[in-house]
Amino acid sequence: MSSRSAEVVICGAGIAGIAAAYHLAVRRDVRGVVLVDEGSPLSLTSDKSMECYRNWWPGPGDDMVALMNRSIDLLEELARESDNLFRLNRWGYLFATADPPQVPVFLERPREAAARGVGPARVHTGAASDYRPAPADGFEDQPTGVDVVTEPALVRRYFPHLADDTLAVLHARRGGWFSAHQLGMYLLERARARGVQFLEGRVEWVDTTGGRVRGVRVSARGGDVTIATPRFVNAAGPFVGRVGRLLDIDLPVFCERHAKVAFNDVLGAVPRSAPLTIWTDPICLVWTDEERTELAGSPEHKRLVEEFPGGVHGRPEGAGESPVVLLIWTYDIEPVEPTFPIRFDPAYGEICLRGMSRMIPALGAYLPRLPRVFVDGGYYTKTRENRLLAGPLPLEGAYVLGALSGYGQMSSNGAADLLADHITGRALPRYAPAFLPARYDDPEYRALLEQWEDSGQL
Repeated sequence: MSSRSAEVVICGAGIAGIAAAYHLAVRRDVRGVVLVDEGSPLSLTSDKSMECYRNWWPGPGDDMVALMNRSIDLLEELARESDNLFRLNRWGYLFATADPPQVPVFLERPREAAARGVGPARVHTGAASDYRPAPADGFEDQPTGVDVVTEPALVRRYFPHLADDTLAVLHARRGGWFSAHQLGMYLLERARARGVQFLEGRVEWVDTTGGRVRGVRVSARGGDVTIATPRFVNAAGPFVGRVGRLLDIDLPVFCERHAKVAFNDVLGAVPRSAPLTIWTDPICLVWTDEERTELAGSPEHKRLVEEFPGGVHGRPEGAGESPVVLLIWTYDIEPVEPTFPIRFDPAYGEICLRGMSRMIPALGAYLPRLPRVFVDGGYYTKTRENRLLAGPLPLEGAYVLGALSGYGQMSSNGAADLLADHITGRALPRYAPAFLPARYDDPEYRALLEQWEDSGQL
């Protein structure tokens, strides 16, 4: 067994752990940071996302928006300093509805969001609209806030690929997507240049003698390694709960399986300039009468003729002769224990494509002969209210950066920046208490949980 020492040991080399290492070593000048993971960096769930970001988040309060605004500020700083190596754009998130009662909701939510710091609300109802479409590339000099278009003729002008009965769209502007893997590798390279070391192995034991962190034991390929350290960060992604139990701490987290569909859009059904687009209305999948009768009579398949919740969404990826479309629909939200490899519903790709064709009818051309789809995914690791954990644990020297749910790529820099402030004793931002693990000890917060409505999950 070999021995070494470190100032900070981070368990998990997904985007959260890598961002934590970067912010400690590069932005806080902490030396002696070791990243530990039993797999390669960014290889578990961090490369399975839609790679999107947004500051469009619900309340209560403005803490989630404040954290995301900080995280996006950091993303933009990184894009500028790297010559936009990870291709950050500002195409935004487009929510669409054909349900008349949803139109006033589309009008009200941006006004509420403006009060939370999302940015100004702009409503477009007539022919003289000054709506600005997103640029093909880049992220600079773009509007913030939200554009709401409630005139169907304007919807068809700006978004002709949407269903003809679309009544309104809500375009959240401070959002878009980027290459998550390129971002993660850039952060890792910068961190390594400042002395961060990566150890491939599994954290098996944490020494908490005397009520504080004193070291860890890692099972590595060459044999066990003990690392003496006063600080341990649990950034273990879907295994954050298991690693928490090494500290005798039961973290309030659970996992949901999530899957992503990709297929070659050879028909060009989804414009290359389309934002990430979300259909907010419930959907009944379209079937022939014969198919519907057959499915309804099968216990295994009858759910396919029942109503699905709103939220199917997708975006274009790439261009040229082989454009790709990415789709996600989080209709299956049963908590599960994370296991690998992940088994996905064989019908998931078809379900997503049928659902998305309700919003983008041109996709229906694929239904008679389904394209070959590629399905991959990981886990959303969540708290009850879907807000991440970032801060100290009830054991001296122990910290957590976890439960980043389906928004890990967009929040990782803001969350890691916050964690680094905790570790280095810097002044904390005003939103820090909203993400402390200890928030659940507050009776007022627990009462608020009982009335929590929108988690912001797409």
